[in-house]
Amino acid sequence: MFRIAPLPVRLWPGKIREPNLFFIAKEHTDRIGEQACGVPDLVVEVTSPSTARVDRMGKFQEYARAGMRAYWIVDPEAHTVEVYVWQQGAYVLRGRWGPGEAASSELLPGFQVRVEEIVSPAIV
Repeated sequence: MFRIAPLPVRLWPGKIREPNLFFIAKEHTDRIGEQACGVPDLVVEVTSPSTARVDRMGKFQEYARAGMRAYWIVDPEAHTVEVYVWQQGAYVLRGRWGPGEAASSELLPGFQVRVEEIVSPAIV
């Protein structure tokens, strides 16, 4: 099903977020709603100077509290993609990739994205 943003997700009663991108696995399609979706399996946030602190601290804690299985942080300033996975009650950094590398997640077997396809390569 195709939906146009914004599409809010409900992390818990009274807590709504609008991530840049999210994925809900086929086995969790019951979480897809018309007004808001339930907790996604994966969220991608793209940082900016005005959102970096919230994305790395506030949302990081909220997504962990909601039990989100994976959290990706795309940092255009650092030209990196960080992938965090939920393990034993906390997020663990699975990897940090930069230009020339491909980010991937165990949640989506076979899926990977080349960092330079989503962030500009660093100018040296």
